[in-house]
Amino acid sequence: MFDTPPTTKAQDTRRPRPLGARTDHYWLVQRMARANGTDLAAASDDGHLTQEQWAAMIERCRGCAWVQGCQRWLDQPEQALRDTPANCGNRAHFADLRTRLQAE
Repeated sequence: MFDTPPTTKAQDTRRPRPLGARTDHYWLVQRMARANGTDLAAASDDGHLTQEQWAAMIERCRGCAWVQGCQRWLDQPEQALRDTPANCGNRAHFADLRTRLQAE
C-alpha cells in the first residue's frame, strides 16, 4: 500500500486543469482581440497568423487559469481599445500581431 502525502494548495495549482470548450474559447479570443485592437482577419490575410498559430491561441486560452477573470474583464462596458491584461496567456501573441500589422 502506498501512502500519499496530503495535497497542498500549491500542488493543486500545478495539476493539469480541464480544458474549456473550444467554441467558448474561440469567442473569448475573438472578443479579446477586438478589445485590444488586434485585427485577426487582417493578420491572417497578411500571412502573420497561420491556422496553426490561431489554433494554438485558442488552445492556450482553453488551458488558461484566468478564464473567469477574462470573462469579467471582457464583460465590462466597452471602452476605447484596452491593453491586454497581464493574466492573458495570449498577451504576447496579440502584441506581436499588432506590431506586425502596424509595420506594414
